[in-house]
Amino acid sequence: MSSIPEPLLRIGLLSIFPEVMEHYLAESLLGRARRQGLLEISCLDIRDGADDARRTIDDAPFGGGAGMVLAPEPVVAAIERLEPPRPIYAMSPSGRPFTQSLAGELARGPGFSLLCGRYEGIDQRIIEECCQGEISIGDYVLAGGELAALVVTEAVSRLVPGVLGNEESPGEESFSVGLLEYPHYTRPADFRGRVVPEVLRSGDHGKIAAWRRAAALHKTLRVRPDLIEVRGGLTSPEVQLLLQHGYPLPSSAAGLAPSSDSSQDAASSEERDQQ
Repeated sequence: MSSIPEPLLRIGLLSIFPEVMEHYLAESLLGRARRQGLLEISCLDIRDGADDARRTIDDAPFGGGAGMVLAPEPVVAAIERLEPPRPIYAMSPSGRPFTQSLAGELARGPGFSLLCGRYEGIDQRIIEECCQGEISIGDYVLAGGELAALVVTEAVSRLVPGVLGNEESPGEESFSVGLLEYPHYTRPADFRGRVVPEVLRSGDHGKIAAWRRAAALHKTLRVRPDLIEVRGGLTSPEVQLLLQHGYPLPSSAAGLAPSSDSSQDAASSEERDQQ
């Protein structure tokens, strides 16, 4: 009799709406990965720590102010009773920004949990007592942490081996190498006069890879130039690649461009024909 393999990653989601999160997690990519045993995702109800008939887990804040705050006694009691995977991170706008890099850290396992706040916030003592940090998905405020926790869960789960099926996919996606992902195309080759670049139909995998790299660089320069700055700017080979595919260079990269205008024009003309 063969033993059941251990999941590659365990995730605990602590919320007052576990059934809402469970409904989403049961479908599509994450649902399939759970059924295959690759992931173990538990949706846990923090109301399980309340000891009154109404299952109260919030109270008014000291010092006054609008809204209610998740109280330490029931929430900490729930965490201790439910024993979710550690470390635990609170979802909070003031937390560490969630990035693809952080997703990679969390995906290396063996597990972690996310505490979803509600109301006005989480009593600081819950964070100090139970959490190893806070995570933010952006500089804005939601009604609760459930949507944010699902974002983190999906982004991390996609990096677990076997979840996507195609092991090459995660490495090619936006932010994996500090760039946005290149544009994608499918049939038909001509849609309302918008034609798929000829190079993608050439069957030449080397040229296709070069085009995709150039297109990713161009898109990142146009949409998220800050990502290029974080990388330390364009390298000389990247400048050459952009020029070879007919893409304009930002003024900051002018010093790296070839000195021959004629060679640049020739390369630009040739590669535009392929696009």
